[in-house]
Amino acid sequence: MDITFCDSTGSPIAYSEDNEHIYLYSGQPVAYLSDGSIFAYSGEHLGRFEKDWVRDNQGYCVFYTSDAKGGPMKPMKKMKPMKGMKKMKPMKGMKKTKPMKPMDKSSWSTLSGAQFFFQK
Repeated sequence: MDITFCDSTGSPIAYSEDNEHIYLYSGQPVAYLSDGSIFAYSGEHLGRFEKDWVRDNQGYCVFYTSDAKGGPMKPMKKMKPMKGMKKMKPMKGMKKTKPMKPMDKSSWSTLSGAQFFFQK
């Protein structure tokens, strides 16, 4: 089942076709899901995926899926872009330690769209 990750504007930013690997619509692999967390291929812990919300490491909402409940007000979803040809996934680096789970916030993160996947 495909998962579409929409941002605070309702724009579809990324997707997963296998519930593990996350791609931008350009076809670029950017992260993967593991045990309720999202990791960059470098091993950096980017955030959590719980209750159909992606939250950053401070507990703020970054993306939502069609089944997300609660959280901040969700905008109307925009049309999905065409999927680009998938590029080869990089090797997964050693996972960094997950930070302590923060309290869930009911507002949007300042990390917008694809910026979430490229944080340092």
